This record gives sequence, C-alpha cells and structure tokens, in this order.
Amino acid sequence: MDHLINEAWDIRKANFPDEIQFDFPSKTRAISVTGSECRLRCSHCNGRYLEAMAPIDDWQANIDHGITSCLISGGCDEKGKVPLMRYLPAIKEIKKSQRKTNLHVGLIDEHDIDRLTGAADVVSFDFVGDNETIEEVYGMDKTVDDYISVYLGLRRRVKVLPHICIGLRGGQISGEYKALYLLKHLGAEGLVFIVFSPTMGTHYADREPAALEEVAGILCRARIDFPNIPIHLGCMRPKGRYRYDLDHLALRCGVNKIVQPTPGAVTLAEEMGLVIKRGEECCVL
Repeated sequence: MDHLINEAWDIRKANFPDEIQFDFPSKTRAISVTGSECRLRCSHCNGRYLEAMAPIDDWQANIDHGITSCLISGGCDEKGKVPLMRYLPAIKEIKKSQRKTNLHVGLIDEHDIDRLTGAADVVSFDFVGDNETIEEVYGMDKTVDDYISVYLGLRRRVKVLPHICIGLRGGQISGEYKALYLLKHLGAEGLVFIVFSPTMGTHYADREPAALEEVAGILCRARIDFPNIPIHLGCMRPKGRYRYDLDHLALRCGVNKIVQPTPGAVTLAEEMGLVIKRGEECCVL
C-alpha cells in the first residue's frame, strides 16, 4: 500500500501546485424539493439525509444574505429521478438571486436534461459501476448502462461532476473500480468521493464502512488514472477515528480538496508543506 500511495503522491506533485483546499460549506444551503420524502428508500439512506435540508417552498425564508450557493436535491421517484422539473421556476429564481446552484438530478431523461440549461452551475451525479449494487441498494430495475447514458447526456449540456460512494453496498467494495474504468473512457472534469456511513433507521444500519486500506486503494487508483483532474473527498463520510485516519490517508493519496477536514488533517497538510486554501461552499462549486 505504501508503494501505491507514494506513486499517487508523486503524480499529484507532478501535476498540481503544493496546495490543498479545505472546504467548510457555511455559505451553501442544502434544499430538498421533496422534503424528507423519497420513494426509493435506499438501503444506505432511507431518506434520513433529507431531513436536515430546507424545503424549497420556503427557500427565501431559509436563505440569508450570507448564503452564496444552494445544493438542491431531494428524494427520488421509483425510477431514480429527483423531481426537480416541477420546481424549475423556483430554481431559476434562486439563480436570479445571484446564488450558484449545484443540482442532484438522479436518472433524468433527455428532455429534462435539456431544461437544465441556465438552471444549474453544476450537476452532481452519483455514478455506480455495478448492476447488483444498483439492485440491492436502490431496488431499481436499472443497469450501469442507464447511468452511463444519463451521465453522457448531462456532459453534453452542463458541467457535471461524478460522485462515487466507496462502499455503497453496505461497506462492501463492488463496482468502484469499474466506475473509475468507465469514467476514464467517458471523460470527467473532476471526481468526488464519499464513503458509506452506517446510518440509524436504514437497512445498512448495522454494517461497517469499507476498510481504510480499501478506501485508500481506490483513492490512489483514481489519482493514478486521472493525473490531471481535481479529486475531492466530500462531506459524506464516517466520523470519529475513522474520519481522522481517512483524512490523513486522503492527503497522502493526492486528493486536491477535503470537505470539513479533521484538525489532524490540517496539521498534516502543514507538515507536508502544502499551502492551505479555505473554501466556504459545496466542494463542486
């Protein structure tokens, strides 16, 4: 593993300046178009992550003058689509208020993709590389080909950053390397990694996150296969000692940005001679 980490770090050093961005997204407001409702009730989430989001119907009351951007998401329908289009006028009003928008769209169709023009500064797209994982986690009759089709459609019209959840299948590695292989050929402007976290009230509540060595292996492979694009470690990852160790590994594996890093990661970045830049919005903005 040390050999792989060293290779990834050397590639990062050769292609990027000696700096790291740490994001503390206090200026991004998370908004849900469905409240806490989700038809899919996925095994890893069950709608729990929607509960902390502000409802889009009251977006003006939930956005103060310090908010400069919005992450707009929501629960999915049975086909994996977030029903953003019915709220497109409100999303465009948010844009008119001079706030940037990061949209989570799910598996939308070509017609809806066309309508995103002018509404999204960037689209965050969960990319899955394994059919069995799609069936087990989401309970949908969809395949990797469906994800590829939507991703390519989005790329033709908007800026899109694929998100890969490491250990999505209840902490099991299944399709993450395939996702990287596919994206290497499909193209990507950047990559965002998140890590499965066991969550109360979900089907996977009693599971464990993926082993740190496995996570590091995927981060290293991403850095090696994508030497010239930014790689982010997003906010969705386990807390506690796991997060502390993961953040250290992520730095050594050559990521460019970490959201809400542990204090230990800040110290390590300084020891590594990295210039620290601070962001206050969602990592894709």
